Amino acid sequence: MASFGHGISAPVLPVPQKNSNENAAPVAAPPISRTTINTPAIVTAMFNIKGASDLIFSPGRPPQVELNGTLRGVKFEGLPILTAEHTAAIARDLLGDNRQAARSLEEDGSADLSYSLPQVARFRVNVFKQRNSIAIVMRVIPNKIPGFDDLNLPAELKNICNLKNGIVLVTGPTGSGKSSTLAAIIDLINSTRADHIVTIEDPIEFLHLHKLGTVHQRELHSDTSSFASALRAALRQAPKVILVGEMRDKDTIEIALTAAETGHLVFSTLHTIDASKTVERIVGVFPASDQQVIRTRLAASFRYFVSQRLLPRRDGKGRVALLEILKSTMRTRDYIERGEGEGKTLLDAMRDGDQDGMQYFDGEMEKYLRAGVITFDNAMHYATNAGNLKLRLSDFDEDDVEPAGPEVLRLSEQIEKLEVEA
Repeated sequence: MASFGHGISAPVLPVPQKNSNENAAPVAAPPISRTTINTPAIVTAMFNIKGASDLIFSPGRPPQVELNGTLRGVKFEGLPILTAEHTAAIARDLLGDNRQAARSLEEDGSADLSYSLPQVARFRVNVFKQRNSIAIVMRVIPNKIPGFDDLNLPAELKNICNLKNGIVLVTGPTGSGKSSTLAAIIDLINSTRADHIVTIEDPIEFLHLHKLGTVHQRELHSDTSSFASALRAALRQAPKVILVGEMRDKDTIEIALTAAETGHLVFSTLHTIDASKTVERIVGVFPASDQQVIRTRLAASFRYFVSQRLLPRRDGKGRVALLEILKSTMRTRDYIERGEGEGKTLLDAMRDGDQDGMQYFDGEMEKYLRAGVITFDNAMHYATNAGNLKLRLSDFDEDDVEPAGPEVLRLSEQIEKLEVEA
């Protein structure tokens, strides 16, 4: 039996006794049969582990949680290692009577859905096939919508809530906090504007109550067949604000551009690492013959591109969110429409655009490094241009900087707890 190394014990269910050797595998227990798997109890116990952001079930491993970006095994009595039968049983419990998700799993090999435990938590779930078995990843969705202060978002992003039209994209790797940032912005709009807001999500994550605004949330598969079809329908539903969970394909991007051009404020996400890659991704979806037209339309309709990255804190207590902000100005619109060139890049515009509220990753990394929040090695690892950043830090000596204290580390606690991306 393989050892889980630095596993942790679940706070609700009993755990097996360990051998005297700290690194030895847990004492074997009789395997749990499929009829005795209690999915709600297991999920609740894993959720109750402080700081858990993702729950992972994979054959050949114990149940695992992600803490501060690292997977840790959870030791349940009678469940030292998950089998293919265990994960299939858990998947059946999570799917329940969701026929669309079950069909998607069977036909496409994966399914996205939401799962709720009353009085406990909600989760965004992906069930997928691998090695002729089933694996499951569950991300915690907070019950409370985080605010700007909770996430320590730059004040510039509050200006987004005053926009009447255009496209705002929040980008970054999976789990970098995109959903939390968008939820905070939508909640502020909902709290300050008497507008009709329509969201299209896969699945619905944060639940928005009607406030000053009216919010309708549609979930892919259960309420609509695709982002594109729901977005087309939204244009006939008289919204002022539309949130599209992800711009996955050409049709969705094109309809989103049309919506922005016809007086709607459109929010969405992309899995891109920075502003330049965001433009490349959008334009690259279209045939070469259409790309210049798309550049022109995107330049006219974009308002903000916000990119996010999570870096480990120097003190080892979680991670910190760094944001890059590209704002629509005459200069940035020109670079998007005509394409970037030597000395005329979006990164150059962000470096020079601090008076307009823009900021760029390497500049933010330098600030956090000099403040003792992150380490030099991690700054180099995550930098957009490590060579240039190293030159800027030629006077920097990490040994001369004290690790940042709690008052400095008031940085994205909600993101760290709930959105630490895989």
